[in-house]
Amino acid sequence: MPGILNLQRNRSNRRSDATAESAKKDDPEVTLEPRRTESSTAESAAHELNRRDRRPEHLEKDVENQRDDAQNANVNPFGEEDANAEVHYRTMEWWHAGALMLAETISLGVLSLPAAMATLGLFPGIFLIITLGMMSTYTGYVIGQFYQAYPSTHSYADAGMLIGGRVLKEILGVGQCLILIFLMAAHVLSFSIAMNYLTDHATCSVVFGFLGFIVCLLLGLKRQLQNVAYLSVTSCLSVIIAVTVAMVGIAVIKPDAGRVIAINHGSSLHNGTVATLQIIIAYAGHVAFFVFSAELKKPADFPKALLFMQGVATTFYVLVAVLIYYYAGPNVLAPALGSASPAVAKAAFALALPTIIIAGIINGHVAAKYLWVRLWRDVWKRPAALHTRRGWPLATWLALCTALWLLAWVVAEAVPEFQILLGLISALFASWFSYGLPGALWLYLHRGRWWKGVGWRRRALAVLNALVLLQGAAICGFGLFASGVKLGEMGGRPFSCKDNYRP
Repeated sequence: MPGILNLQRNRSNRRSDATAESAKKDDPEVTLEPRRTESSTAESAAHELNRRDRRPEHLEKDVENQRDDAQNANVNPFGEEDANAEVHYRTMEWWHAGALMLAETISLGVLSLPAAMATLGLFPGIFLIITLGMMSTYTGYVIGQFYQAYPSTHSYADAGMLIGGRVLKEILGVGQCLILIFLMAAHVLSFSIAMNYLTDHATCSVVFGFLGFIVCLLLGLKRQLQNVAYLSVTSCLSVIIAVTVAMVGIAVIKPDAGRVIAINHGSSLHNGTVATLQIIIAYAGHVAFFVFSAELKKPADFPKALLFMQGVATTFYVLVAVLIYYYAGPNVLAPALGSASPAVAKAAFALALPTIIIAGIINGHVAAKYLWVRLWRDVWKRPAALHTRRGWPLATWLALCTALWLLAWVVAEAVPEFQILLGLISALFASWFSYGLPGALWLYLHRGRWWKGVGWRRRALAVLNALVLLQGAAICGFGLFASGVKLGEMGGRPFSCKDNYRP
């Protein structure tokens, strides 16, 4: 009997070996580990302990941080919001997010589109507005997909942590703060320009800028995006009415009607690049999309909000740019409101004040929310404090809002040229956050499934998103060159009391 049992055991072992070899042949990625004895397990554990003892302290900390980030990868940045929480964040319907995105996007950019079309020509202008709109729709959709896969990504910095570790997280975190501060500065500068025009330069431009800082700060202290969403409806109506009034006023006086250039061959490379940057800035809202997704009741509804915003924005941009360019001619001003008669222009500027303020508030909210969440969730490890109405959470929120808006005012006074400031924002930041980095998000989301063993559609998407990443680098490089040349030509003085309305 013992001999028969040994013979059966040997046959069973041979069959197991044959099964293992067959599995390896069928799937090269399958690896079957040998059975470990108790002694080998103990030796492996001892070896691992010795290896950890020899690991430097800073590496131990990095491994611990990466482990924590991996564990939190599927956790919403605001945690589980129960009924006892004092402040709830995941309260937005898709139309709230759509209104926020529309107010953030259709603000400063639309005022410079007619001048951009005059520089490029009618057909290149229309082509770029539609093409860049379609591209920004796709890149926005990729951001929504990425958030669905990794709900912990409250910002581009969180996405950078997943893709490239701590270094990329810090780089994207700084970049995200800078683009939002520059956008806030553009709104402070626009407020100063509008007040100078409305009051016929009644006082120093620096004073008007500081007044804009105070107004935006006070109106932007609410912590929940749902509350800001109601203001965004006012912002959308404001810019639509203001631009419509300007279009009607320009169509009535016809400064240079009908003198339309199909393709402007006389435009220089850097002028054409700056004009393209004016179009790019009109679609520069992507840096806030992670925050909008995180505060939706149903994050799966994000594509609805995105398509609503992009459809309205692209249609509005084409209509405004073509009609104002047709009636104002090649010498159309930027901002475009200045091309109307003085009385109509003043009325349009007054009507545009709500969108100048509220769109800036949205950018300020997103910047403060990123830093605030990171402090309480990642630095102090107290995410429950995010749901506290008073105390230190409220104090840190107020301090961050004040510091960010004060910094934005300083930037607005340091770069007093409206078009140059928008060009710098496009070149340095929108090139990456709206048109480059989403390609990297897609490649990470589908890593290991780009080419081998997939269909032609997946391969085409892999090529497309690689080109998206390269596109961001190209826009950044050309944009910085062109903006630098224009800045040298125009050269406004920082912190000047002079009238900064220079159409």
